[in-house]
Amino acid sequence: MRPIVAERIVICVDIALVIVSAIGCAVGYHLATASAVGKVAIYAAASTLVAINFALLITVQDGYRLKTITNLPRTFRMTLATWTGVFGALLAVAFTMKVSNEFSRASTISFYLVGLSVLLIWKAVAARWTSHALRTGAFANSRAIMIAEFGLPASSHAMIDIAQHGYRLMRIMEIRSKELASPLLLSTMAPRLDELIAYARENRIEHVFLLMNWSRQHAIDSILDALKILPIPVHLVPDVHAARFLRYPLQSTGNIWTAELRRAPLSWKERTLKRIFDLAGASLALIVFAPVMLATAVLIKLTSKGPVFFRQTRNGFNGAAFKIFKFRTMRVLEDGPTIRQAEKNDPRVTRTGKWLRKTSIDELPQLFNVLKGDMSLVGPRPHAAAHNTEYERIIGNYAFRHHVKPGITGWAQVNGYRGEISAIELMQKRVELDIWYINNWAVRLDLKILLLTVVTSLRDPNAY
Repeated sequence: MRPIVAERIVICVDIALVIVSAIGCAVGYHLATASAVGKVAIYAAASTLVAINFALLITVQDGYRLKTITNLPRTFRMTLATWTGVFGALLAVAFTMKVSNEFSRASTISFYLVGLSVLLIWKAVAARWTSHALRTGAFANSRAIMIAEFGLPASSHAMIDIAQHGYRLMRIMEIRSKELASPLLLSTMAPRLDELIAYARENRIEHVFLLMNWSRQHAIDSILDALKILPIPVHLVPDVHAARFLRYPLQSTGNIWTAELRRAPLSWKERTLKRIFDLAGASLALIVFAPVMLATAVLIKLTSKGPVFFRQTRNGFNGAAFKIFKFRTMRVLEDGPTIRQAEKNDPRVTRTGKWLRKTSIDELPQLFNVLKGDMSLVGPRPHAAAHNTEYERIIGNYAFRHHVKPGITGWAQVNGYRGEISAIELMQKRVELDIWYINNWAVRLDLKILLLTVVTSLRDPNAY
């Protein structure tokens, strides 16, 4: 079986289990209370929406990759957080659109509990089945051989992926570094290469992998020349030096390909596309979260003295200053050349503010900044102007973050870098992730980050 087939089977079973759980809970409840089947079609439609959203959210978290499926603790956490997040979001939408009265509370709660239980049981079964399949090489259907520099197969991470995910390594021929460096490689290795070619023919080998330092151009060319008699593809596995650069987007530059290590700021077409996405997303979010924002404003007024909103100077695109909007969570309104970051158990934070910061509800007014054009839904998080000045002196590429508009959420935040910055290393890592986002921007990446934000805010609330 091919790995992609196994991954799609898991997706289909997830969707099927969610829909069956919803219909089963609805039918069971109505039979028990009214001795009638009830509105099965409505529950079927709603459960389909839940199932699709759940599957999409798991997909953007790489939850259907074989490595993730076999990591049961991570899969359980992801399933619980995503299932709860999807339910909460769709219930909020149903309440806002006044369709929640179409669903029984008892059947909805039972659907949440039964659906979650069934999914967790299935995830445990899938993890065990997948682990066994990987161990036995069930996904390695293509026969392959490898020619490698001596010692590299034992230390190469690529070996694990090749062996487990689609290719059955039938034989590995290792060549010593001294022999690879020799200009007489073909003549000295001719008997071994002839034997390997004969083996490939007899055993119907479908692929050849070369694992060696890319600087050994003479050796690679010589081995390719010797293997040209075989009508099968030859793959050059990235060495440890090239592998880290091949994570970047590959661009065609004339007749050559380059790894784009740092891209130019977004073009006007990309900025227009991102702006349309921001306007549509922010408008929809304001409609959905209007009741939450109204309730929050009332709660702030009732529980502490001061304004509902807090405004502070931040730097946006090209370093331009703007005033960011947030719900007030502190007893102070700091802005200027000296600002102290919020810390754990910070006495300046109000009781209501502590909850708002944990749930990130305090960030919702920034939707108005998005509509104004100061911010984007997704981008590097803007820091206070005072902190910007400090970090620009310490971190060399910090200013590169201003090549795009700042965002309500970002790639760094969904990768665990949100909340207090207790060490400069944390900011350096955040900047590194922000630059990766700028270099790899696409609308689908923005969508992925927004979906992950919902999940991570529920799973890892570490903002103070």
